[in-house]
Amino acid sequence: MILENITMADFKKHLEKTKTIVFPFGTIEEHGNHLPLNTDTLIVYEVLKRATGKRDVFLAPPLYYGVCTTTYQHPGTISISAETLRRLASDLVKDAYRKGLRNFILISGHGGGIHMSALREAAEILVEELDGIKMAVVSPYYILNKELAGLAETPGDLHAGEIETSIILAIAPELVKGTSPEEYPVQTSPFVVKDKLRYWPGGVWGNPAKASREKGERAIQLIADKITDIIDTMEKEEYPFQP
Repeated sequence: MILENITMADFKKHLEKTKTIVFPFGTIEEHGNHLPLNTDTLIVYEVLKRATGKRDVFLAPPLYYGVCTTTYQHPGTISISAETLRRLASDLVKDAYRKGLRNFILISGHGGGIHMSALREAAEILVEELDGIKMAVVSPYYILNKELAGLAETPGDLHAGEIETSIILAIAPELVKGTSPEEYPVQTSPFVVKDKLRYWPGGVWGNPAKASREKGERAIQLIADKITDIIDTMEKEEYPFQP
């Protein structure tokens, strides 16, 4: 049930079937010179439409902004702070809780470390504050790391490379503007550097030239199946992680 398309009466009726809502989180972030700035948001929302279409749960509109650390200097990236993301996630869950929802899945199409930590920290606080809730914080790229890597011909494929380009080719091919050169950032960790562009000028991590629609469809199915499994676990009467 896509939340933004229903009425107040629809919401009240559907609340009798489910207490679960999925919140998608994305970014406006560079993805090379060939993918749109909304790549993370587009992927997570379109895949969630497929996954939740098989289950009676609410799907909220996506949040288009996230915490972009290594890419915040690249043209087009619009980032928010970790504190802002924590507050947004917390406010969304708290108000949905007031409306009768009890199961909350926060799914991010962006896998940045600080971004994901902010969502998880918000969830940790919420499970302490709100009685009777269940929460999950998920990035498909973390939980399906080996499976998605197995689809790629390029070792170390990660950002705007083979897999993300393949998914956009499957979802919205008209948004793919050719390709970008194969690139891998210079690893500066554990050192923190100010000039991010110096070490990652093109904003690509992998080889987008090896992308295909077929790989994208397989990746979408892997992600959708995993999300469906998470929804099913959360909605079980004998939920295995009840505090």
